Amino acid sequence: MEMKDSLKYISDANRPEEEVPTEEPQRQYYFIGRARRHLEEMSKKAGRPLTFCVTTFGCQMNARDSEKLVGILEQVGYVEESEEEKADFVIYNTCTVRENANQRVYGRLGQLGRAKKKNPYMMIGLCGCMMQEPHVVEKLKKSYRFVDLIFGTHNIYKFAELLCTRMESERTVIDIWKDTDKIVEDLPVERKYPFKSGVNIMFGCNNFCSYCIVPYVRGRERSRDPKAVIREIERLVSDGVVEVMLLGQNVNSYGKNLEEPMTFARLLKEVEQVEGLKRIRFMTSHPKDLSDELIEVMGHSEKICRHLHLPIQSGSTRILRKMNRQYTKEHYLELVEKIREAVPGISLTTDIIVGFPGETEEDFQETLDVVRKVRYDSAFTFLYSKRSGTPAAVMEDQVPEDAAKDRFGRLLDEVQKISAEACAVHKGSVQEVLVECRNEHDASLMTGRLSNNLLVHFPGDMSLTGRLVRVRLDECKGFYYIGSQV
Repeated sequence: MEMKDSLKYISDANRPEEEVPTEEPQRQYYFIGRARRHLEEMSKKAGRPLTFCVTTFGCQMNARDSEKLVGILEQVGYVEESEEEKADFVIYNTCTVRENANQRVYGRLGQLGRAKKKNPYMMIGLCGCMMQEPHVVEKLKKSYRFVDLIFGTHNIYKFAELLCTRMESERTVIDIWKDTDKIVEDLPVERKYPFKSGVNIMFGCNNFCSYCIVPYVRGRERSRDPKAVIREIERLVSDGVVEVMLLGQNVNSYGKNLEEPMTFARLLKEVEQVEGLKRIRFMTSHPKDLSDELIEVMGHSEKICRHLHLPIQSGSTRILRKMNRQYTKEHYLELVEKIREAVPGISLTTDIIVGFPGETEEDFQETLDVVRKVRYDSAFTFLYSKRSGTPAAVMEDQVPEDAAKDRFGRLLDEVQKISAEACAVHKGSVQEVLVECRNEHDASLMTGRLSNNLLVHFPGDMSLTGRLVRVRLDECKGFYYIGSQV
């Protein structure tokens, strides 16, 4: 939808109820306009502009969803405030991958409840994966009655409508969908960075790894129309974006449910044709769906970054079977060999879980063997955390905590030693760097990211932000470089 059309629907917010648009996204732009009128009245009463704060928990998918929330709130007329207890509208975009994430939200909600008592204009909203769990919503209704707005992952596009409903009533608005096949395009988004952006290409997950809650809270896989993806990227590039990150729980299975099926590799080829786009990243890749076609496209591409995040989770085929990962240790190592042959010098990163139910010392040694053979540039390592609602939570042979922690420590030592060695091989080379920000520890330095995802800090000023510059990597500091602009 063109911007002039969206503005028309915002300005038509006075129309009679029977003329409210039924089609999306026109309906949401109408409610943005209606909410804006209510906010103007509230701001007059308060004698000041009303503010908002969006707090994000979790993954890149959540971060991108939060940019949509910010975009809608700014269209409504709220002004951003970084400190949540000072804001008039606070919304938590929640994660529920680990149960301690839920406890963090409850703890912070208690603090917000006290702040709300002092601010008659304050509203509190909760959305995201945690809200898709029925027991969470019941607990909120019983113990956190001061929460104003609760919705889940499937109907985030309805945020303006739900906000407007809350503004027009004195009751808590709860709108949770169990699942959906709906994707609404062309809603407002406010990006965190002007020069790079995440782009959702699909939603949901069909894999049902036995330790993971995501398929239950994000729903089944549904892919966006490739034309809509390309249109969004073209708009982003015309607005100054030079790097996009294509996002999905499993990008490698993109396109399977489209009316005209399309592979992820073909989508990448089309994205590469967008003029002005310099870099393409994507995550997350599932090894079971990493095709030879995708590897070939990566090998020939001039824009796809030389970095692949390929979660292994465990090096033991027996444990991988219990995890329902649908590949073996041998298959994974064959993939790594193919990727390295097609894309020399590629940076490989991974996720590893230690202490999964039934894991023996022998299984753990298989994981260490994979780490030594692949030589990851970095790895996100996790102690297995029992997640209620998943098959793994009720498996027998839960690993004793002391044994799991011992293995975790040994894995971390191995990963860090290898990562430092892998990082050091680039010393002395000159590489293209996307400059992201001023270094937070030294104002004379700028921080940029290489194609392989490593960070480099080098002398420069803010005028370089968002630019691609050539930097010599002078000194390796283990997991980042100190460099100098060439």
